[in-house]
Amino acid sequence: MSGKKKLALPIQIFIGLALGIIAGLCFMGAPDIAVKYIKPFGTIFLNLIKFIVVPIVFFSIICGVISMKDIRKVGSIGAKTVVYYLCTTAFAIVIGLIFANIFKGAFPVLEVSGLEYEAKEAPSIMDTIVAIFPSNIISPFANATMLQVIVASLFFGFGIILAGDKGKSFGSFMESANEVSMKIMSFIIALSPIGVFCLITPVVAENGPKILGSLAIVLLVAYLCYIIHAVVVYSSTVKLMGGVSPIKFFKGMLPAMIMAFSSSSSVGALPLNIECSEKLGARKDIAAFTLPLGATINMDGTAIYQGVCAIFIASCFGISLTLPQQLTIILTATLASIGTAGVPGAGMIMLAMVLQSVGLPVEGIALVAGVDRIFDMGRTTVNITGDAACALIVTKMEEKKEAKRGAKKA
Repeated sequence: MSGKKKLALPIQIFIGLALGIIAGLCFMGAPDIAVKYIKPFGTIFLNLIKFIVVPIVFFSIICGVISMKDIRKVGSIGAKTVVYYLCTTAFAIVIGLIFANIFKGAFPVLEVSGLEYEAKEAPSIMDTIVAIFPSNIISPFANATMLQVIVASLFFGFGIILAGDKGKSFGSFMESANEVSMKIMSFIIALSPIGVFCLITPVVAENGPKILGSLAIVLLVAYLCYIIHAVVVYSSTVKLMGGVSPIKFFKGMLPAMIMAFSSSSSVGALPLNIECSEKLGARKDIAAFTLPLGATINMDGTAIYQGVCAIFIASCFGISLTLPQQLTIILTATLASIGTAGVPGAGMIMLAMVLQSVGLPVEGIALVAGVDRIFDMGRTTVNITGDAACALIVTKMEEKKEAKRGAKKA
């Protein structure tokens, strides 16, 4: 006698999301209950995800480097990845600015007198470069500083390759540790439907009235841009450069996208993103490198947010941005996505940099800070979807390159 067929994980996660939204609406009159008694379980789930993310990134990148057997190949993949991320970020900010300009007449003009906002200082380029390299082996793991973890794993991977036969036993240990980490990740991912429910319920309960408030049109424009960027840019790139059907891509990415939307954490969605990308055809060694890097430096959704918020804040202060100023915003937001990599609160720091670049008052950030979590849910979803698209595209490019090399040898 066969048992009942278990629901697929994406369906379970979607049900968890839907039930969480319904529960959040029910708790809108008493959000404290959702925050006190439901949110802690969501926090536990996110803690478990963050607990396993660093070992997975560290061990999987090392295994990926070992499997490539060529340090130059890692550099080639890294260059392709960074170029793709910068190009899509530039596209994203352009889309954000275009639609913000179209709809700015519908934006509310809020009171700006008495606004206060203290922006965190953005690190200099040299400080950012220095911060990428860890000063000890413990710190990157203890603080989950993803760029430092990536750099450390690359050095260990290179060391294993250069050590030759003497490095094989250490490489085997890394592969074993990677397999164990993946099994732990699979167990934690199985809890995703419950985690998504517990993460989304308090957000809806607390922010429901704000969503329907004066900033509703600004949020709608941002989400319209998120959808257009995902549908136009990612669909076209995965189809033309990655050889994957857009419908297949978004269907396969659904679990990771729901996790990103619920948690507002690119790092929190990383284990599911790796799993979804590999199922779609991304090579394990390439996904292991491009996705953790993307979770840190790829900010397409954040770039859209910069464009929409810059136009909205300018309209509230009665300022009309010129074309050169908007071109400055495109350049600043694109470069800032790399420059603020790994910095806590990077979204707000980037927005402060964008506003300062065109002479807008930084205190205008206070106008959108109250609903930043709602913006963040959408922009994180876009960010991780772009990471997966990159993994598929780089995989296809490397496969073509290897096929040409094989044909020449033949």
